[in-house]
Amino acid sequence: MIKIYHNPRCSKSRQGLAILEASGKSFETIKYLENNLTSVELQDIIIKLGIKPIDLIRKNEAIWKSEYKGKSLTDNEIIAAMVNHPKLIERPIVINDDKAVIGRPPEAIKDII
Repeated sequence: MIKIYHNPRCSKSRQGLAILEASGKSFETIKYLENNLTSVELQDIIIKLGIKPIDLIRKNEAIWKSEYKGKSLTDNEIIAAMVNHPKLIERPIVINDDKAVIGRPPEAIKDII
């Protein structure tokens, strides 16, 4: 099952959702700002993406700049920051079985569907 971690207020996330809708494949939309992800879920996503937790952070968010920027954080602390402040999570994220991609640019989603 394909999943998209989606923020309706984000233009790139809306474009990613449109790509999935146009594909004709069934998928699940997860509005991660309304249904917070757990640290276990985030760890699973990070493993599927094949990245470090810091690479999933939106570093231009005000909360990152004011609370975390410049600090030496462990991977677990970075994941905890995303659990506590889901706005920090880069979007959209699309998962298809064991493959995952951050939809920036949104066309990258086509590579895994």
